[in-house]
Amino acid sequence: MRAQFVLSEIGVGLRRNLTMTFAVVVSVALSLALFGGALLMREQVSSMKTYWYDKVNVSIFLCNKNDAKDVPKCAKGAVTAEQKKEIKADLEKMEAVQKPVLFENVDEAYKHYQEQFGDSPMAGNITPDQMQESFRVKLKDPQKYKVVATAFAGRDGVQSVQDQRSILDNLFGLMNGMNVAAIFLMGLMLVIALMLIVNTVRVSAFSRRRETGIMRLVGASGFYIQMPFIMEAAFAGLIGGLLACVILIAARYFLIDGGLALQEKLNLIDFIGWDAVLTKLPLVVAIGLLMPAVAALFALRKYLKV
Repeated sequence: MRAQFVLSEIGVGLRRNLTMTFAVVVSVALSLALFGGALLMREQVSSMKTYWYDKVNVSIFLCNKNDAKDVPKCAKGAVTAEQKKEIKADLEKMEAVQKPVLFENVDEAYKHYQEQFGDSPMAGNITPDQMQESFRVKLKDPQKYKVVATAFAGRDGVQSVQDQRSILDNLFGLMNGMNVAAIFLMGLMLVIALMLIVNTVRVSAFSRRRETGIMRLVGASGFYIQMPFIMEAAFAGLIGGLLACVILIAARYFLIDGGLALQEKLNLIDFIGWDAVLTKLPLVVAIGLLMPAVAALFALRKYLKV
């Protein structure tokens, strides 16, 4: 097979279908950018879960004297010193609990409240005796929250057991929902890209049906006839894949490092690094190259039977 002939046929095909080729490049670029973005979003959520779930605490809030009337669990009155001693001892016996178990008294709770909500209008109406004592428990495995909740939720002197992980689950649920939406949109763009590729290849094959007919008559193989069309589609897909890589790199830089600078504004979030982005780029380029080539191969079956 003469490479010069194949390359000349590719150039002819691209010039004849320039508009449709441009549409293929754009649709492939957008769909692969969404694909790469979905992969990075999933990795970001996984990274944040690992980072934050390791830091969350289970809080066991104890009854105070103000809870007796409003909270049925505290109807017997405020927690006693003996009850606090028993709760701490039982916590330290549990294998799922990391030691030491931290105790927060009302003064410490009031101080933390003022640090977090001191600017709110309600802060001036809160006094230390209204705050609740609590045990702050860190688990070896955050998934075992129910073990602690079951053991202490109904005990005398315990007002409630709260898992901070439930707050994070709402955030991660939102991010996972955005990821699913991105994947759905990627699938839609991928279908559009495949339809454009198939139509572009068929139009190109139809416009050159005389040349391909002559090639069949002189004994050219099916692979030899298909190669220019497949290479055209692969070339357009390659350009789209490279453009998708540029979009991913630009989005990572703009959102996290420059522009919005989320890394500086949200320094509590463990953002994925450049290594996570760069490792996805070869996959994006490979899909951009192979997907149009395979689609073109199936689209050309009909024309080789004529």
